[in-house]
Amino acid sequence: MKIRFLLSCLLIFTALISYSQNVTPADTGFVRSNYKKTEVYITMRDGVKLFTAIYSPKDSSQTYPILMQRTPYSVRPYGANSYRRSLGPNQYLMREKYIFVYQDARGRYKSEGNFREMTPAIDNKKTKKDVDESSDTFDTIEWLLKNTKNNGKVGQTGISFPGYYSSAALPDAHPALVAVSPQAPMSDEFIGDDCYHNGAFFLMDNFGFYSGFDGPKSADGQNYKSHFNAEFSDAYQYFLDFGPLKRANAAPYFADANSIWRQTTAHPVYDEFWQSRNIKNHLKNIKPAVLIVGGWFDAEDLYGALKTYAAIEKQSPGNNNRLVMGPWTHGGWAAPSWKSFAQYQFVDNVNRYFQEEIETKFFNFYLKGKGSFEQPEVTVFETGTNQWKNYDVWPPKNSQPTAYYLGEKGKLTTAKPTAAKSATAYESDPAKPVPYTNVISGHRNNEYMAEDQRFASRRPDVLSFQSDSLTEDLTLTGEIVANLMVSMTGSDADFIVKVIDVWPANTTVLGAKEGDRPVQMAGYQQMVRAEVLRGKFRNNFSKPEPFTKDKVEKVTLKLNEIAHTFKKGHKVMVQVQSSWFPLVDRNPQKFVNIFEASEADFQKAKITIHHDSANSSNIMLPVLK
Repeated sequence: MKIRFLLSCLLIFTALISYSQNVTPADTGFVRSNYKKTEVYITMRDGVKLFTAIYSPKDSSQTYPILMQRTPYSVRPYGANSYRRSLGPNQYLMREKYIFVYQDARGRYKSEGNFREMTPAIDNKKTKKDVDESSDTFDTIEWLLKNTKNNGKVGQTGISFPGYYSSAALPDAHPALVAVSPQAPMSDEFIGDDCYHNGAFFLMDNFGFYSGFDGPKSADGQNYKSHFNAEFSDAYQYFLDFGPLKRANAAPYFADANSIWRQTTAHPVYDEFWQSRNIKNHLKNIKPAVLIVGGWFDAEDLYGALKTYAAIEKQSPGNNNRLVMGPWTHGGWAAPSWKSFAQYQFVDNVNRYFQEEIETKFFNFYLKGKGSFEQPEVTVFETGTNQWKNYDVWPPKNSQPTAYYLGEKGKLTTAKPTAAKSATAYESDPAKPVPYTNVISGHRNNEYMAEDQRFASRRPDVLSFQSDSLTEDLTLTGEIVANLMVSMTGSDADFIVKVIDVWPANTTVLGAKEGDRPVQMAGYQQMVRAEVLRGKFRNNFSKPEPFTKDKVEKVTLKLNEIAHTFKKGHKVMVQVQSSWFPLVDRNPQKFVNIFEASEADFQKAKITIHHDSANSSNIMLPVLK
């Protein structure tokens, strides 16, 4: 498979499925029959012109609200006589009729200007040259209000990068922008979205995506040439053979010093480059109604949805802000149907419920004044029980952080250790990293977030700590925090912590995907949540620190929130390891700039997890009382 697999999996999926291809008729007949398309360039305050496609209802007997999407992934098809097969985020809104607007973001495809990955927001704009995504959205809305037959109300939505543009439109929003739905929005690319997770570089995703995203643009602005092509069927072996990542900064890979890959790898700490791109810090005094959507199995921006909601709640008191988290992968809620994922069976089509009862009613109410929108503050799909739950706040008030301690002989218990000395060690070898999945493939296995972890628990460089069989259901709802007391022989290491639902040995056969052959769930170690921290950032993401050989230090790792019930008879397992390859790049286990490291810098390290009375490694689980 070509190295551009993420260009297919992320870029195309996001650009087409997540917004426009929810309905896939054989042709463009419905859109052509009911909408008229126009293409225009809209001039921003600094003179830059942005290419915009407008689909207006042919029925001119009434005025319509505007529902827009801004994207770096192209508003294609281009040409006034070339129509999209469907419009809007779902079929119900397309048939409701809106003025649907699609715009190429600044510097992308047919729009003028210079593109910047997550343009830094400018809170205090002093001149017309002070532009950001908020101002570009504002200027676009101003033009649309004057040049379309509208009702004076505007909404905005989008998934992933377009979701970020939706978030970025919220600060100093145009008064006519009354309803915004950031969906799987990028928010902070160093701490938890896309590029890095807690300072650990997401190798496979970045390498594949950036190989095609920002290459040379064609003269007509309709396409980009990839930086390079490569073919492989085994991502693990390909990146292991690739060796140190400094090789990627030269021909035939990312030779262009201005490429986004080079920008990303030139900033391996949480410096001003990343801090200025953190949109969460600017979500203050938010006026529009907001509907944030995310998926529990989103490998790209699970963090973004949860933390964008939290940022608005904290910084905009009195806001009209709601959160929906479902059993979806990245943008999965935009598909026509969603009844299963990995070994989960949801029975009903959860997408129909979301699209018809939540998303459509949200925009209809705020943009058309139609019907009502009485959706609870928080709507989450609880895996394990596989049912929707509603809450007034997130996390729920009755969710109590409860310490589960790692102990001798792989025990996980609520009893704090009493032994004077107790520890478990493993050898981490960068030459033999732990794979993130048991699937051999040339692209990311999206099901890794719910995959059976028995392949990992059998390795000597993965520690497993397991509870006794549960005597009653255990529901976790909220954030997970791991507190590891560690020592090591090297000067740096990664720490991956997984929370796993272990199925009992007497489990009956359960179906996998609809139509698949049944699978045996006996002993299945179903990953529920996992995250990584690059150890040198344990105290400060801006100021990395080496570990001192054999010194016991505390490493705190925050995992994303969870809504999952471990059923009676199941067990809770926690796994700890120091590689997750090639999802995450290899840590040399030496305190160096990894993007400048040589092969000689990569070394084995003995890593010890302490679990005694003085150094009690534990994981704080959000137990719903």
